[in-house]
Amino acid sequence: MVCVAAVSVFPKIMENQSFVTEFVFLGFSQNPDVQKIVFVIFFFVYIATICSNLLIVAAVISNPVLVGSPMYFFLVFLSLLDACIISATCPKMIIDCLYEKKTISFGGCMMQIFTLHMFSGAEVIVLTSMAYDRYVAICKPLHYTSIMNPRLCGILIGVAWAGGFLHSIIQILFTVQLPFCGPNVIDHFICELYPLLKLACTDTYAFGLMIVANSGFFCILIFFMLLVSYGVILFSLRHYSTEGKRKALSTCGTHVAVVLLYFIPGIFEYARPPVSFSFDKIVEIFYTILTPLLNPLIYAFRNKEVKNAIFKLCRRLMIFSAEK
Repeated sequence: MVCVAAVSVFPKIMENQSFVTEFVFLGFSQNPDVQKIVFVIFFFVYIATICSNLLIVAAVISNPVLVGSPMYFFLVFLSLLDACIISATCPKMIIDCLYEKKTISFGGCMMQIFTLHMFSGAEVIVLTSMAYDRYVAICKPLHYTSIMNPRLCGILIGVAWAGGFLHSIIQILFTVQLPFCGPNVIDHFICELYPLLKLACTDTYAFGLMIVANSGFFCILIFFMLLVSYGVILFSLRHYSTEGKRKALSTCGTHVAVVLLYFIPGIFEYARPPVSFSFDKIVEIFYTILTPLLNPLIYAFRNKEVKNAIFKLCRRLMIFSAEK
């Protein structure tokens, strides 16, 4: 509802500034056989991503021990955001594989940009909140419960949604005002900012710099802060016992892996001169499709508590099915 309202606020701006009513994607390939293979692969990737992320959400919520923990509270929202990010792009891409001409309306394109950047911006803040949670747990263990209380956790999630919305609305306010008078062919499989800028009938250099500042600099700054926080955590571990170090490093290692998977493609995507490269599609696949799939797998295989919660949930479901 928020996304629809945000885009529908600007119909007159869209109308006045652009003669283009729809865009055409080139997609991955014009070869029908390749498109069929892409359809099958990403259909199953999408289903696996949604199911795995929702499985983690259900496993955490159904476990009384985990549901009250701030770390797993943030994990629930991370999984929900991953499901939202892939849903902003993948279904349209999968359906397009069935058609020779892949089109999207102007409003649909703006909607796709808005949702993708809103959910991605919110995920950055959730990942930062998870890093702060680990910092407090390891560096200030005696004050952990008083600092990471339910009120603060709720505020951080509210900040994540507000920050994601603000980040995305800034992008879309500028994008909808660009004049598009033709051509309308986007050399991509989704609506992304840099490929779209190439089609605008005006000088977009200043807007490109705004994207670098709003997305690229934002990613670099947060990534640097996270690296510093984990440096502080590693320094603090010198006082821990061998077992304490092992457990702390295991928990932090899982989060670091997720952070690297998310930020490295994101920095490459936006923290660069506003031009398009031939391998942008591969980076986009990794950033918006593979990372949401890998995140739950990393947590499921590296985190003992999540793994046990999943097993318990599956056992309950099997017992419930048998009783039926």
